Amino acid sequence: MRQIVLDTETTGLYADRGDRIVEIGCIELLERRPSGRTFHCYLNPDREFSAGAQEVTGLTLEFLADKPRFHEVADEFLAFVDGAELVIHNAAFDIGFLDAELARLGPQVGKMRERCMVQDSLLLARERYPGQRNSLDALCRRLGVDNAHRQLHGALLDAQLLTDVYLAMTSGQSELGLAASAADAAPAKGAWVTATVALGERPRVRVEIADLEAHRARLQALQKKAGRCLWLEIEAAG
Repeated sequence: MRQIVLDTETTGLYADRGDRIVEIGCIELLERRPSGRTFHCYLNPDREFSAGAQEVTGLTLEFLADKPRFHEVADEFLAFVDGAELVIHNAAFDIGFLDAELARLGPQVGKMRERCMVQDSLLLARERYPGQRNSLDALCRRLGVDNAHRQLHGALLDAQLLTDVYLAMTSGQSELGLAASAADAAPAKGAWVTATVALGERPRVRVEIADLEAHRARLQALQKKAGRCLWLEIEAAG
């Protein structure tokens, strides 16, 4: 699975009133692991910041004056995200701004949801932690993600924090690759043995000692980050 953790910074809150994107930050995940590929750019919005927006990002029109316009980076950005699942905190906000930017390029470009699947990590957090604060800062504190260096909002920095938050919040079967299709997860030679039972042949996994130790180390790391690990609790109870 290819996912892109994405964040934007803007001149204000309202894309439909002419506010524009001033920064885009993206981090690529392959099978839930950072690939090392990122996309990051500052953009000249050709308009003033709305009241309060400049204080949030710390960006100035002077700094952005020599930066490219969205249409100048659109092809590179779309090539980076096309076909991926986007992970965005409060996705409606960022998608609304990106769709507004794409609309300025012409109807032939289409909309973000026509190019990518979108997963809203804010909605996911509200399902996991109902009745609690689920801002990015609140989730960092809850899940043990270090955000002490986040003094201002920045698209790439926030995408990096969201990557850690999302992986901690969704760790489980998909983290271990159990959700992958058989076609995407062909076993290494010698990894499977076959046992004949009454209902026919079914594969069994032969687990090496080193793999068991790595698995336990991973569970302990998850427990340290999230505060608990159900798998370890079940193991201890059993």
